[in-house]
Amino acid sequence: MTNVSDAFETMDYGPAPEASERVDAWLAGHDRAFGHWIGGRWVEGNGGRFPALRPSDGSTLAQLAQATPAEVDRAVKAAREAQSRWRDLAPHRRARHLYALARGIQRNARLFAVLESMDNGKPIRESRDLDVPLVARHFLHHAGWAQLIDSEPELRDMEGVGVVGQVIPWNFPLLMLAWKVAPALAAGCTVVLKPAEHTSLTALRFAELTREVGLPDGVFNLVTGDGRVGAALVEHEGIDKVAFTGSTEVGRIIREATAGSGKRLSLELGGKSPFVVFDDADLDSVVEGVVDAIWFNQGEVCCAGSRILAHEGIAPRLIDKLRARMERLRMGDSLDKTVDMGAIVAPVQLERIRSLVAQGEAEGATVWQPSWAAPEEGWFYPPTLCTDVAPASTLAQVEVFGPVVSLMTFRTPAEAVELANDTRYGLAASVWTENVNLALDVAPAIRAGTVWVNCSNLFDAAAGFGGTRESGYGREGGIEGLREYLRPRWERHAAVRDAESEAALMATPEPVDAAAESRSAIDRTPKHYIGGRQTRPDAEASMVVRDRTGAAIAEVPRGNRKDVRNAVEAALRAQPGWAARTAHNRAQILYYLAENLALRADEIASRLQGWHRAAEPARQEVETTLERLFTYAAWADKWDGRVHGTPFRNVTLAMPEPLGVVGVVAPAEAPLLGLVSCVAPLIAMGNAVVAVPSPGFPLAAVDLYQLLDTSDVPGGVVNLVLGLREEVVPPLASHDAVDGLWAFADPNTCAEIERLSVGNMKRLWTSGGRVRNWGDRAHGEGPEFLHEAVQVKNVWVPYGE
Repeated sequence: MTNVSDAFETMDYGPAPEASERVDAWLAGHDRAFGHWIGGRWVEGNGGRFPALRPSDGSTLAQLAQATPAEVDRAVKAAREAQSRWRDLAPHRRARHLYALARGIQRNARLFAVLESMDNGKPIRESRDLDVPLVARHFLHHAGWAQLIDSEPELRDMEGVGVVGQVIPWNFPLLMLAWKVAPALAAGCTVVLKPAEHTSLTALRFAELTREVGLPDGVFNLVTGDGRVGAALVEHEGIDKVAFTGSTEVGRIIREATAGSGKRLSLELGGKSPFVVFDDADLDSVVEGVVDAIWFNQGEVCCAGSRILAHEGIAPRLIDKLRARMERLRMGDSLDKTVDMGAIVAPVQLERIRSLVAQGEAEGATVWQPSWAAPEEGWFYPPTLCTDVAPASTLAQVEVFGPVVSLMTFRTPAEAVELANDTRYGLAASVWTENVNLALDVAPAIRAGTVWVNCSNLFDAAAGFGGTRESGYGREGGIEGLREYLRPRWERHAAVRDAESEAALMATPEPVDAAAESRSAIDRTPKHYIGGRQTRPDAEASMVVRDRTGAAIAEVPRGNRKDVRNAVEAALRAQPGWAARTAHNRAQILYYLAENLALRADEIASRLQGWHRAAEPARQEVETTLERLFTYAAWADKWDGRVHGTPFRNVTLAMPEPLGVVGVVAPAEAPLLGLVSCVAPLIAMGNAVVAVPSPGFPLAAVDLYQLLDTSDVPGGVVNLVLGLREEVVPPLASHDAVDGLWAFADPNTCAEIERLSVGNMKRLWTSGGRVRNWGDRAHGEGPEFLHEAVQVKNVWVPYGE
């Protein structure tokens, strides 16, 4: 036993265990066995049981129920039964319920913190000082949104999407619950939650809390079990939206499983976040930043700074400092208040970490670990620093999800950005420099949803968090996160057009070789519009366009895969320069486009009569198209960001950024207005577009060619590929260089797009066949379109000495 004099000599920490009696009593009160929470009460499971194990020593904490499909169905039905009452509840009443949940979490903070650390393996200091306070913060913040939802101009015409299925991971069990449940309840949705099988206990305690604070029955429901339960929830036809946090691989499965279902989807997936250190950075601060970035929560963090990119001039000193700091890290039981790192959540994850490190070492990496040994009891892995790592190697590209960091070097800021973006992910990044100009130049260039400047792993309910590319899409936190659970009110009663009705509406053109008319009857031979010029179709194929009377009026290109490829390449070349232009300049060009449309309004309206069969509807479509161009010219320099009120000594900038290259499958109806209603907001926000016009009347798109040429729209910013949807849409949806895709089409076409686009997890906005009145502002323009045209990057910039 250590005496006082020895402690003064060595200055070693002794153990300081947190008491677990209250958790033990709660578990004992349930006989250490739990069912599901459905309709405001416990329901015994019929699918068998599995153990909840404590990572620090492998002991069994409780027995949990494996939900059956019938039990998932029961939970969804309970949520559906409660949904209309909860949605129609006055905003103030919903706000009071969320406030009560926040206060209940605060009252039980110590219980939640200890239970979380016992169940997950993370140090009690992190659960007590970070996770649980932030959980309460989320419910308090969203109580405010529930109160204000009808008075916020962006949100007042929206309502909750309905019943939400939420699947959360094991690394932040209670915090992930708060990130998803709080905005869903604030929006007026009801919830069925599936926590991770390894870490369900704090979610079960939260379920009890909902009854204690008087949340109406059925508003929150919970089913436990393994991945089969999550799959049953995701695929249930009674779910209106799926919110998932987890691996990219599972996110891809969910994306495919929900294709064609009409379910909304938000995915917060994997990451391989860069930690960029410039040569003027304060290295002592950098070292503590690395501790927070990769050894916080044992590295089991989706946005962990697992790739250190250090300027080659300071890399040797940084390595020395990191190794010295790693020697002083303490690892041990999760309830010991003196430890820095706890246990890995489960043996399967521990084995994955070991395997990936061994693979990296076999590929040539130098693996360094501190001299002290990790505890033998439980599932522990020591902090690990890997150098001599190649940018394309396993340790630089694969998410380890453990306390393992690789270090690479760079020479210039441009090379640092290139290395930072050399990943399929795009979740988060850290930038370390004393030069704020450099930081604010590099932060927008890194493709990530969150960038921390001289800090790492800061989170708050007021600031959105989420990724891009294969890190998923959607945001959690702030107004961006709240929007994920809202839809326009008109959608609830919108008609859905099936494929047969859509085909009849489009009057799909025939291939020329199948046309009965002689070529002499066809007097127009338009081409594609790619890269700022008219181009012939790759296969030299054409098709006939008919008016509503059946008369052949033109011949247009029949595009193919190569035409789509050429259009995407043109858009890729044009987009960076277009996005770099000022919003004012983009607005001027849109105004100029509207001006040139006005000069040719009568001519274009005359041609549209072939679609409308009457002069007045054609004239009105042109006039509304003109107004729409003015609308997005006006919005181009006004749809700007926010400064979030996060409770730290920093400025958190929410910066709307273009998605990049976006594909558009234009609606069959309103061939000119529908196309422009999609293209205009996208280019106003700095995107480049590859659009497939309605094949029913593609001549409306052809009339845009000369307007684009004479309106200073740079070549490649707008590309139009004509042809049959079944031939040109699949290569557009599956193209890995396309960052987003909008599709206003029948349910079958939308489903096919959703299936084909999973390769790079591009962001989608599909109509699912819902019919829009494109002449109605509520349907055809406004914040909904602008929101879908951008992704919000949150940049955290600290201040003060």
